[in-house]
Amino acid sequence: MGMWGKRDDMVVHGREPFDAEPPGAALARAAVTPTDTFYSRNHGPVPRLAPADWRLTVDGLVARPLTLSLDDLRSRFDAAEATVTLQCAGNRRADLTAVRAVPGETPWGPGALSTARFRGARLADVLAHAGIAPEAAHVAFQAPDVSPSARPPQPYEVSVPSDRALAPDVLLAWAMNGAPLPAVHGAPLRVVVPGWIGARSVKWLTHVTARTTPSDGYFQAVAYRLPPTGDDPEGVTLGPLPLNCAVLTPSDGAVLPRGPVEVTGYALAGEGRTVARVEVSTDGGRAWSRAALEAPAGPAAWQRWRTTLDLPPGDVRVMARAWDSSGAGMPESPAQVWNPKGYVNNAWPRVRLRVR
Repeated sequence: MGMWGKRDDMVVHGREPFDAEPPGAALARAAVTPTDTFYSRNHGPVPRLAPADWRLTVDGLVARPLTLSLDDLRSRFDAAEATVTLQCAGNRRADLTAVRAVPGETPWGPGALSTARFRGARLADVLAHAGIAPEAAHVAFQAPDVSPSARPPQPYEVSVPSDRALAPDVLLAWAMNGAPLPAVHGAPLRVVVPGWIGARSVKWLTHVTARTTPSDGYFQAVAYRLPPTGDDPEGVTLGPLPLNCAVLTPSDGAVLPRGPVEVTGYALAGEGRTVARVEVSTDGGRAWSRAALEAPAGPAAWQRWRTTLDLPPGDVRVMARAWDSSGAGMPESPAQVWNPKGYVNNAWPRVRLRVR
């Protein structure tokens, strides 16, 4: 058993903060990711919060500010459960670093996402109980973990628009895969915002604040924001996930015998959409074959795909691409989506294989 109860073969990018992703073969094994395999992304030391002493404050533009214990949440509000895929905004950044360096950022492979069953209270029910004001256009989430990368160092805080916060699928989750949340995944309570970057699903939640403006904290205003460009002079704050897919097995650089090889991966459409199809090519994109696509485990869960390819001897590059239910596809090249922070890489994945 590795750090924080994780499997021994996790790819550990950092020990403090603890950042790790599972190998592709482990991630490919199940539609719901075991907790010991679920990726971990942190910005500072993991807080140790005693569930009996922990409290959630709900304040700001509300008629009735609340202070809630874990027992209060469980007893006063109906519980809901959802199978959700969470994805780090830096997932598949390693493909972008192959185009150009992304200094200071973790070179995540395709495993900075995972799927779990989360159980908790609906945030909308809690905000309704507090009497959220009509002028509250945003809802901020705060946790006690302090990141040394923030300038100045500060507790983690981000926000989402109130219409997203009030949607029935957003949870204040106390359980993951049928057990209490582990410390590294946000115990005793975390937010789960399906279809949005994982940075909005705040762990170790202590404050929910209704406000007129987005959070002005570092992780909202600076960190998870694309730099200004000619088209977007103010930059873009990251939120909803784009369509994405990846190849999980065989792994990049694998040496294989000639003959039939099963190729597996995942596809994720993001908020309000589903994956329509996935195609795979082994000849540079001249010909494509359609992969078999599994049904998602929930409305906000990934879809696993698989296909069997008869690979010729020599060096083979396997590429994949996906379309979603709106008809949108993926950019072809990582160069088309490269940015200085290496966020939101949803270009066609490529793995290089050696067939003997």
